[in-house]
Amino acid sequence: MYLSKKRAIAAVVAAMAVALAPVAAAVPAAAGPVRDAGTSADGSHIASVTGSGRQLVLQVFSAAMHKNIEVDVQRAADGAPTLYLLNGAGGGQDQATWDKQTDVRQFLAGKNVNLVQPVGGKFSYYADWIKTDPALGVNMWMTFLTRELPPLIDRALNTNGRNALTGMSMSGTSALELPIAAPGLYSAVSALSGCAQISDPVGYNFMNTVVTAGGGDPSNMYGPQGAPMWAANDPYVHAAQLRGLNLFISSGSGLPGRYDTLNSKFLQAPGVGGLANEDILGGALEAAVDYCSHNMQTKLNQLGIPATYDFQPTGTHSWGYWQDEFKKSWPILARGLGLPAN
Repeated sequence: MYLSKKRAIAAVVAAMAVALAPVAAAVPAAAGPVRDAGTSADGSHIASVTGSGRQLVLQVFSAAMHKNIEVDVQRAADGAPTLYLLNGAGGGQDQATWDKQTDVRQFLAGKNVNLVQPVGGKFSYYADWIKTDPALGVNMWMTFLTRELPPLIDRALNTNGRNALTGMSMSGTSALELPIAAPGLYSAVSALSGCAQISDPVGYNFMNTVVTAGGGDPSNMYGPQGAPMWAANDPYVHAAQLRGLNLFISSGSGLPGRYDTLNSKFLQAPGVGGLANEDILGGALEAAVDYCSHNMQTKLNQLGIPATYDFQPTGTHSWGYWQDEFKKSWPILARGLGLPAN
């Protein structure tokens, strides 16, 4: 009788192990220690690491901007690829962030990918500005994001060197500009509600609205409107250089949609006033980026460059739609990173 009970218990344990095996296999392997990334030739380095387990905060010294930049990391296993996730106009320094407004961090927790979110760069378009701005200071974000940060992340997290990039709103433009500035750095890109035509009057006015809302002067970025630097950094003008990327581009029409309701958890301000702001201002902003996004589709089609598009008949410039669009873009990002789409 005793042996029979032992055999029965053993059988139950074995059955449980078999039943649980697929669940265990879906969870990324344990993250390894953060390695000493050293100091790059340009002087950039990781000044400190805090946090525990998979959730880390790095202070990364940018030689180009002469200061430490906070970089939030969700660590994956050694040898994993990296997704750089950029915030919008607030640069991750306000309440309008991926972490505070969406469940994207949780969504990616079961994927074997390093999630890297720089904090800073508000109203900068993550560009290298030609002048120091009295309100926004020194902005050399393109240098930081394409030359300083990735080698440090690769060494510290022992990545496999494959990178993807996602941006929304302000950084939706950056998500198309940065791969052109740094060929080969990214294998996949998703640009959500971003306007790529920064030298076009509509695109310039969109950018001007964002930068001036933060107190900045757009002429300190690339010069006065029409200056050569605007076209030199325009992803639409240089769309041919996006060839070879796994691309996802999305926008809404600007008309109110399923998240534009009084009881929506994505409203940035409560009540009728908050909803009116989302419908009117958010609707106008999204209509503008929708114009840009469709023009980019036309340009890429003319160049024979494939991309995945998701253009919705409704939807304003707001977080509920970006959360959905990120998840729609994941199979495209995963393909570029060499990961499963689910």
